[in-house]
Amino acid sequence: MKMVTAVIKPFRLDDVREALAEIGVHGTTMSEVRGFGRQKGHTELYRGAEYAVDFLPKVKLEIAVDDERVDAVVDAVIGAAKTGQIGDGKIFVTHLEQVIRIRTGETDRDAI
Repeated sequence: MKMVTAVIKPFRLDDVREALAEIGVHGTTMSEVRGFGRQKGHTELYRGAEYAVDFLPKVKLEIAVDDERVDAVVDAVIGAAKTGQIGDGKIFVTHLEQVIRIRTGETDRDAI
């Protein structure tokens, strides 16, 4: 089992959700986060004063999947989130040791 973590631009969230639903992935955790990479933020003007916005708003998606589905999930996220502009985001794939559904006690693949 793997955990696919994707950090994307907020306005791409609906497209990514639809792309995941099309391949049969319905369980996703979403968090609103802030960060920066090569974008390094930008400066804005507010009431005549200039200030730096170092951390940009992003959306973090966490998707637990079977090993066989990782490539399909990654491809779906890339296809839906890519704009070709700096700041499109990142995808991290990590190994999951164990998954437990609290309500039923199911474990691993049954819990996903």
